[in-house]
Amino acid sequence: MIRRRLGAAGPEVSAIGLGCMGMSFAYGQPDDAESTRTLNRALDLGVNHLDTADMYGWGANEELLGPVVRARRDEVFLATKFGNRSSGGGATGQPGAYVDSSPQWAREACDASLARLGIDTIDLYYLHRRDPATPIEDTMGALADLVSAGKVRLVGLSEVSPATLRAAHAVHPVAAVQMEYSLFTRDVEGGMLATCRELGVALVAYSPVGRGWLTGGITSREQVSGDWRAGAPRFAEENFAANLALVDRVRAVAADIGCTPAQAALAWLLARGDDILPIPGTKRVRYLEENAAAADVRLTAGQVAELDSAVPAGAVAGQRYPEAAMRYVGH
Repeated sequence: MIRRRLGAAGPEVSAIGLGCMGMSFAYGQPDDAESTRTLNRALDLGVNHLDTADMYGWGANEELLGPVVRARRDEVFLATKFGNRSSGGGATGQPGAYVDSSPQWAREACDASLARLGIDTIDLYYLHRRDPATPIEDTMGALADLVSAGKVRLVGLSEVSPATLRAAHAVHPVAAVQMEYSLFTRDVEGGMLATCRELGVALVAYSPVGRGWLTGGITSREQVSGDWRAGAPRFAEENFAANLALVDRVRAVAADIGCTPAQAALAWLLARGDDILPIPGTKRVRYLEENAAAADVRLTAGQVAELDSAVPAGAVAGQRYPEAAMRYVGH
């Protein structure tokens, strides 16, 4: 697995990481045994950038990762997140869920994540979502204190605005910003990507295969009926056919390249710049291996242009989140 530097002064991590959310949250029934095999196989392949959050299964995902991380700590670059809270076990945007980016919660949440993981230091600690009522300077002050205390190595932000990134970076260096980025979601190509590059901040791309769309394996709405995508606008009946047609175009380009659609989508992201690190999520070994192999796919400029043409910016039908969840991004 090739490595990329995480930010201007950060460590080198695997160019393709592993998003762990679906092992415990949002994508059907968990399978802890298969997920544990996938985690270990990732490390065997050199995929050392593991990404979790305290809200994934409301602690369950961190507890799942804990034994693997502890057993192979020197091989793991571990990222987790805080900011989403629940009084009723619901996901962000659902009843009982809210965002808390207060300094007090940053400290409490960090200690709780460390306890669930059973480790002393989190490699990269993100503010998952931001409450705009809390000044980002206050949150970053608390995160800087966690770095000074040795509980956190590097600080990151997720789904913030360029202005928030600048204000945060002025208080304490931000190593990475995690944003949704794929052929299906290209919002970051405006101000955010330029701001990251100006400041020397890595862009970690989540949902890099469009929540499964860009695998080419989704052909009917029934396939997502058992998980949160059933309520996501891009999978809604009125948008499904249009988005499936875009996937068909990606599938055709991938066939010409000689790789799978998911590998083409990931290789396209890697070709956007050495400062972009995709973290495709899966709980299954076979998909992990397919995703990791995308690091060996080298696209020509012409192939990148073909993929750009297959899914032009703005061509995807539907918002990336339901309206309730969209209120929590871009602050």
